[in-house]
Parts: sequence; C-alpha cells; structure tokens
Amino acid sequence: MSLRRILNVVGLLQVFMGLSMVLAGLVSLFYRDGDTVGIFLASVLTSAVGLVTYRRTRFKGDILPREGFAIVTLAWTAAAFFGALPFLFTGTIQGFIPAWFESMSGFSTTGATIFTDIEALPHGVLFWRSFTQWLGGMGIIVLAIAILPYLGVGGMQLFKAEVPGPTPERLRPRITQTAKLLWLVYLGLTALEALLLMLGGMDLFDASTHSLATMATGGFSPKNASIAHFESPYIHYVIILFMYLAGVNFALHFKAAAGRLDYFKDHEWRFYTGLLLGAAVLLMVLNLAGGSYPLSLAGVEHALRDGLFQSVSIGTTTGFVTADYELWVPGAIMVLFILFFTGGMAGSTGGGPKAVRILLLLQQTAKEMRKHLHPRAVLLIRVGRRVVKEDVLANVLGFVILYALLFIAGATALALLGVDFVTALGASAATVGNIGPGLGAVGPTDNYGWMSDSALVVMSFLMLVGRLEIYTVLLLFHPETWRKA
Repeated sequence: MSLRRILNVVGLLQVFMGLSMVLAGLVSLFYRDGDTVGIFLASVLTSAVGLVTYRRTRFKGDILPREGFAIVTLAWTAAAFFGALPFLFTGTIQGFIPAWFESMSGFSTTGATIFTDIEALPHGVLFWRSFTQWLGGMGIIVLAIAILPYLGVGGMQLFKAEVPGPTPERLRPRITQTAKLLWLVYLGLTALEALLLMLGGMDLFDASTHSLATMATGGFSPKNASIAHFESPYIHYVIILFMYLAGVNFALHFKAAAGRLDYFKDHEWRFYTGLLLGAAVLLMVLNLAGGSYPLSLAGVEHALRDGLFQSVSIGTTTGFVTADYELWVPGAIMVLFILFFTGGMAGSTGGGPKAVRILLLLQQTAKEMRKHLHPRAVLLIRVGRRVVKEDVLANVLGFVILYALLFIAGATALALLGVDFVTALGASAATVGNIGPGLGAVGPTDNYGWMSDSALVVMSFLMLVGRLEIYTVLLLFHPETWRKA
C-alpha cells in the first residue's frame, strides 16, 4: 500500500472537484444572490490543495487493487470535506460537522438534509447541492477516468471498487471507454428529463436541479415540500419514470441506445420492476382501504400515483416525496420500510443492498428448503442462463449480514446518543441505504438539522459505507490491507 500513490490520485480528483464548483459559481453570479464570492473562494482553495498534493506525490508504476479501494474511500471523504466549503464560505451552514454532513449526503446521493428552509437558500448553493449528487451518482472516480485518460493506469481496480453492484459490467475493452459510455448515457437521460420537466411548466433552474438529483437517485430538491410542491400529475409521472430508469443497470440503457432491448431478458430487471410495481399496487390498495384517499376516480388515481411515486422513490433510494407517508395506514408504512432494504439494480446509481442480492438471497433460501425435501439432489442457482457460483453466493450472504449489522449498529449508536427508537431505526436505515427521508423525527416532512454533531458524524459514516457498498470502506480497517506486498 503506497500512500503516495493514493494521495496523488485523490489530489488530482480534488482539482476536478474545485473546477466543478465554478459551475455553481456561475449560477450564483447569474442570480446575484450574494453567494458568488464564497463559492469561488471554495473553488480556488479546493483546486489549489488538490494541485499541490498531486504535484508533490507523482509516482511511476501501477496502482494495486487494494490501493484502488483506498483511493475510492479517501476520494469520497475528501470530496465531502471540500464539498462542504461552499456551505461554510457562503454562511449558509454554521459549523463544519453539519456542512460535512450535508456534503456527504450529496456525494453519497442520500438526500438527507439539515436545512429547515431550503427555499431561502441562494441559487448557487442550491445548485451545488444537486450537482454534488449528480457527480456522486455515477461516481467522481469514473468521471475522472473518462475525462483524464492518462489516469487509466490501474483504472479497472478503481472501477471495480467504485461502480455499484457485485460485478460491474465492462461495455468496452478499456475502462476509459466504459466510463465515457456510461457518462454519455447518464448525461443524455439527465438532459431529457430536464426538457420534459420544462415542458410540464418547471423553470430551467428547477428542472435542472431536480433532474440532477433524480438521475443520481439523490433526492435533494430546491423546494421545502420536495416534489409535493408541484401539484402537476405530469411532473410526478415524469419523475417517477426517471427515478425508475436511474435504478436500472446502465449497461441495459447503453444496449438500448445501441438498438438492443435486453430489458425483458434480464432476470434482475424483471425482479426489480415487479417488486416496485407490486409495492405500488399494495400501497394503493392499503391506503384506499384505510381511508387515506377517497373512493372516487380522482382518489384512486391519486392513491395510485402517490403509491407508485413513493415505492419507486424509496425502492430506488432517491428519496423524493409527494405525500407525507407517515400519515398513511400502518400497513403502507411497513411496505415502505421493507423497501428501505431493497435498492436499485446492480450497475445503477441507486444505493441499498441491490435487487440482484435480494433475488439471489431468495433463491438461496428456496434452494435450502428444497434440499430438505430432496437431500441427494444437485440444485443450482441461476440468473438467466448463468449458474451462480458458490463464492458469489457467499459474497452476497456476507454482504447482507454486514449490511444488517451496520444498520443495527447505526440505530444503536443513535439511540445511545438520545435519539428515540423509531427515529433511530428510520435514520439508520435511511442513511446506510442512501435514501434520505426516514421515519419518526426524520420523516418525509422533517430534516436532520436538530441532531447533535455526534449523531451527524455517525450518519455521515453510514452514508459513506453504504454508498461504497461496505467492503470498500471496511477493508481499510483490515490489518492486511496495509501490509507491504
């Protein structure tokens, strides 16, 4: 493990991060909200620190796989650290820990916020919040490889450590080409959503910020009421569609753009789609039966739309809301809480355990039950035509166990810090799953601003570990990681 190599790449990424702040500075300059100087100052400082670090740590040779894990983790931590500077330098957040929490929530695409009056924030800061999610959505590491080809040394190690899901799919032989193609699809879908939202009556700023947050499955909105601010069913359905698309494996989107519609052939896609649709219908039925919506044509449509919106939003870990789901019947709340532990497809921008892991876990459970009935039978688990190897199943089981333990540990830590039981469970599930809104005092109409700095640190760690799929971060705490090869 070479700290010099790690700092070199992290420094270069911070240069890119500082340059990214320029875009937010230009937005603030256009709206003249008084936050321009603070954002540009943050940009200069971030770029300068990154450039000095990069120039003083140049190296020759390849990046080792375990160094790739360290680079991803430290790059995300550094991004959150420097991403907090625009909040601090503009005076919109007082105190480093809350600012770091907001920044980590952005880059991890969680969408949990400390702000109580979001609409009072200047436009440059609002844009930066959404832009951090867009950068974090597909990954600042992948983006850096795409636009800085000479960083391609050891690129596959970085890509494997960062891209969501158990096994990232290489669309082209070289990692640089893969990253470019993924970002091209990502950018195209973001632009298309913004266009459709403007056709529905949103102005350019709202359409842009909501599109950035949607495709990242992030959930930051420049409106206090989130998507409930907009009463247009058209806008709701457009965002439902793109939240759903953001939760789909981007390899499938790329194939579709190339003329190969492989969605229906993909078993994970069928499971992911069926799960969200089934949850939406169940939510509608439960809410209509429980009296949350009137039994009329308009009431049924509203219940279906809200059920579909919240099932897709929570299931893909986006976190937008169109209704206060804590006012729904208990059965509907439980359905949503179950969705807290699903997530999007592998290779998507969604967080959570991922649909493929849930699918494999269910298949493994069914296999064990059948083995009790047929002890001598040779039973295989398949995803499509591919037989899933035992080591993959072991990896899935280990991940799910670690995920559950992390959720329990997070909830316990919050409870020890004085957070009530329901809120502790909701906050832990919402942060480790990168969802945003939880239950209790951090529900869909609440925020995290009332929590202590200690609680914010706990949840920031949960967001980081959840975003990088646990192993990437926890491996840094393993002694063998730091031994010389």
